[in-house]
Amino acid sequence: MSQLTSLALPKRVRIVEVGARDGLQNEKQTVSIEAKLQLIEGLVDAGIRHLEAGSFVSPKWVPQMADSSEVFQRLNRKSSVRYTALTPNLKGLESAIEAGASEVAVFGAASEAFSQKNINCSISESLARFEPVMSLAEEQGLPVRGYVSCVMGCPYEGEIAPEKVTDVSAELINMGCYEVSLGDTVGVGTPMKAQQVIEQVTKRVPVGKLAAHFHDTYGQALANILAVLQMGVSVVDSSVAGLGGCPYAGTGRNAASGNVATEDVLYMLNGLGIETGVDLDKLVAVSNAFCGETGISQRAKISLAKQ
Repeated sequence: MSQLTSLALPKRVRIVEVGARDGLQNEKQTVSIEAKLQLIEGLVDAGIRHLEAGSFVSPKWVPQMADSSEVFQRLNRKSSVRYTALTPNLKGLESAIEAGASEVAVFGAASEAFSQKNINCSISESLARFEPVMSLAEEQGLPVRGYVSCVMGCPYEGEIAPEKVTDVSAELINMGCYEVSLGDTVGVGTPMKAQQVIEQVTKRVPVGKLAAHFHDTYGQALANILAVLQMGVSVVDSSVAGLGGCPYAGTGRNAASGNVATEDVLYMLNGLGIETGVDLDKLVAVSNAFCGETGISQRAKISLAKQ
């Protein structure tokens, strides 16, 4: 048996598809509601059972998500699927509840400078804002997922100490988040750095409550995912067609590219014999159809190879 296959890899990985929210919110061209609905329903048909469907933030700052209420209301839902909405504040949560979201998400950062640039407040202030959100979500029986940005580097501060990531992650769990997604927002991480972050965070947060959310700016996302799978992480965020990026993570040559493509993650997991419940061929068809209809560039290597 090879050294790789003898490592303690999970038997199954849950894919959290973020393309319809985290991906599309940073695409410059407007995507129609019909195209969004077709994308989401196509992803579900391919076997995705957990996905971000929209975001209830100010349309002034994220115009692509201005139609999230209508998207949620028009979805042809399946009871087995979790349709998540990003809700940064109480107003956003109230809108998500009205629209019928089955899960909500809140987000913090491990970098003070990034927090100020992204949501105009400190890390501690951002966490304090979530308290009424968590309280109302609990009253409504809505599960809350947490996100931590810049876990392996910040465009403004550079290196981020794993201890900072641990503090924010533990606080989100203590507030009531059932899971925390660790985001390499700038995509600067390497496998060793990824493992160091997991090693530190798991001192206070069980590995079963962690997810990997890695951007592919420097082509390291798949390697980083494999590295954290070896440490017990079994939830991976990814974006169909490699959609998205981060408007606060640098510009020009320093800008963060999109999330790692779901197709590429799935191809790797299939090759490792890890179950996901997602049909790669169907996913590729959905991805290429969406890019063909909208004119958005296809960035998934597997989908490009199968065109």
